[in-house]
Amino acid sequence: MVMGGIAFDYLQHSAPATAARVVAILRQHPQYESRWKPQLLDMGEEDQARFLFMLAARWPDDIRGDSAFDHPLWHYVNYPYRPSEQPASLPGPAPAAEDIVTAFQRNVALVKSAAPDPEKAVALCWIFHLIGDSHQPLHAAALVTTQFPMGDRGGNLFFIRPDPSRSMTQNLHAYWDNVLLTDEHYDAARARAMALEGAHRRRSRGELRKPQFETWLKKESFDLAVSTVYRHGKLQSGADRDHGIPLPRDYGARAKRVAEDRVPLAGYRMADFLRTTLP
Repeated sequence: MVMGGIAFDYLQHSAPATAARVVAILRQHPQYESRWKPQLLDMGEEDQARFLFMLAARWPDDIRGDSAFDHPLWHYVNYPYRPSEQPASLPGPAPAAEDIVTAFQRNVALVKSAAPDPEKAVALCWIFHLIGDSHQPLHAAALVTTQFPMGDRGGNLFFIRPDPSRSMTQNLHAYWDNVLLTDEHYDAARARAMALEGAHRRRSRGELRKPQFETWLKKESFDLAVSTVYRHGKLQSGADRDHGIPLPRDYGARAKRVAEDRVPLAGYRMADFLRTTLP
């Protein structure tokens, strides 16, 4: 949602006609009337448009389990990370029939086609979401160790305790998904987006416009998974969901800095994608 808010604000400033075109397409979404329109009541026109960007970005998570739209394999790719001290014989994750890269390619092709707007609206939601996911390190890596010979499924099998003073255990993937914001309300996401926009207005245009989706995953997010998430294989996981190992004291602050860098970057890249794809 924060990424969607940042993308809207940038487009509204730099390419308002594109922002309006995206909103018009999203209003043709098959679930607009049932899912989104009731949430837009009593909002001004610009807030409605911004909130639509936010709702579109989170829609692929909202419809998990919906057989008509859900694609569980589209949210990630398990590039294996095997620390140097681990046996080379470990199998690692099995290749997937489809993943975030193939999903992005498929939906971009649909948006560029002559498909009707309701289909494009669904594809745009996936593109929003996949660009966001591609900037979260644990959507691009799976740790392969003797503890996780088939991979830890992007941290979903890696159990930690965020607060050493409490017994609550959480998987590492969920921790990174929620490190920036846990409030799903418009006002909270809007405030977070505005704060991050102010801190990132001077980003390099070359950095923002790197068009290679796979590079965002294979280089940027994967490298962050190795260095920051797994700490070069030194971060320890509990044996199961009831016995998480406390995170190092400085872990949370570093994770927050990474999220505060990656989410605005995803938002600006999303805006640039829309501006060039739907001029």
